[in-house]
Amino acid sequence: MVTLNRIYTRTGDKGATRLATGATVSKASLRVETYGAVDETNACIGLARLHTDGEFDAILARLQNELFDLGADLATPARPDEAPGQMLRILDSQVARIEAEIDSLNENLPALASFVLPGGTPAAAALHQARTVARRAERIAVALMESGEEVSGPAFRYLNRLSDLLFVAARHANDQGRADVFWKSGATR
Repeated sequence: MVTLNRIYTRTGDKGATRLATGATVSKASLRVETYGAVDETNACIGLARLHTDGEFDAILARLQNELFDLGADLATPARPDEAPGQMLRILDSQVARIEAEIDSLNENLPALASFVLPGGTPAAAALHQARTVARRAERIAVALMESGEEVSGPAFRYLNRLSDLLFVAARHANDQGRADVFWKSGATR
């Protein structure tokens, strides 16, 4: 369990922050940008949850908790001597659960004949925003990996599936897709 007795540390006054390992890095580092975008995604889901309930809300609540796990994974660069289970890491079983939830939510949605515009119900609009922020987190994670830093395979796969889950969740929140707002190609020419 994390104990936060003091909210400000003054470390950030010079543009630095600490990773979970204690290493000091720039607040502009790709690693910090990645888990920062995951945190933004979580905030968007929190807004969506103001308009959800029941089993659907429970999925989103679990997702919010797992996004803190994902942030912890991303904030803790792997060490060569790290023992399995020593650090909080995203697991392949969590990726599999997201895939199962995507399939379950998508099962009752009508097939798409056009792109879906972000909008519809308040929950759907917030989930679409969460989806776009999750895609940004994924792009930053790719840049992080391309810079030579490691991101665990399960964490990256989780991040990749996250936006897919948020897309079908937004459609689910739009009255099972019946309230989706569709793109009309060239409609305003």
